[in-house]
Amino acid sequence: MDTTEVDTVLDRLLAQHGASLAERLPIRVWERSGVERLRLGDGTTVVFKYAEGPFADEHIALDIAQGAGLPVPRRLAVVRRPDLLGMFLEDLGPALREATDDDGAGLAVAVHQVTATGVLPVLNARRLAAMPRAIVARLSRINGDATGLEAARALDEAATGRAAGTGLPPFGLCHSEWHPTSVHVGETGVHLLDLARAFHGPGLLDLASWQGTVTVPDPDRLTGLIEAYIAAGGPETARTDRGGLPAARWALGWHRVWAADWFTHQMAIGWAAGAEETWMNAITRHLTDAADLLDA
Repeated sequence: MDTTEVDTVLDRLLAQHGASLAERLPIRVWERSGVERLRLGDGTTVVFKYAEGPFADEHIALDIAQGAGLPVPRRLAVVRRPDLLGMFLEDLGPALREATDDDGAGLAVAVHQVTATGVLPVLNARRLAAMPRAIVARLSRINGDATGLEAARALDEAATGRAAGTGLPPFGLCHSEWHPTSVHVGETGVHLLDLARAFHGPGLLDLASWQGTVTVPDPDRLTGLIEAYIAAGGPETARTDRGGLPAARWALGWHRVWAADWFTHQMAIGWAAGAEETWMNAITRHLTDAADLLDA
């Protein structure tokens, strides 16, 4: 990321907010995005968030979420340049505790009830079923791992049938990176964070993402989370079989496909330079997990 461009965006945000800068304190900084706490000249603090590429439209998702009454940080200033987004957000302060499964289930109900999602991309059955073929094409172009390529081809053959039921409720706003770290429990209440890749689609993918992708997928744990979700007010169809599979296996399998699609896209645009082996190992693991879960 061009730090000069980030500094330019910061200057414009300060001008828009009518503030001067006293101190920058990094919270989390990655190669393509960053989050900093800024101490301003008047002694107050704001959170400065910046991102490029596919992460640079989070202000749109935040606007949709706020308009629907979801608890998100207030946007205090926004600057969108062609390749970079910068925002000043309300400083929520330190988290008091990590979000629990019950927190995640209850808040997910409110997120998925939002159906007016404007220009956000829609992930329907047709687009879900197209993902394995896109993965095959990318892996073929970058000389991907043979095991991953074989799994992707098997998934492509099964995709249309296994994508059945995608539109069953819950089907609405999806966070897309629904983890305990995406829920901030602080002194001012509970807030949603990190909606940069939000879309309109099957809410079960959010529930599947709660347990992450580093460990072995756990359908029993996800089944428990689905039941907690229904108990919190989610639709009973959340437990309905999809694509000939139990809801938990369907969700975990397609979430792994979704993750592999995102990883192969990043590799194709050069975002994995210098770490290709690590990324390819992750892609292969996601695809083989998906093929097993989806009986491909």
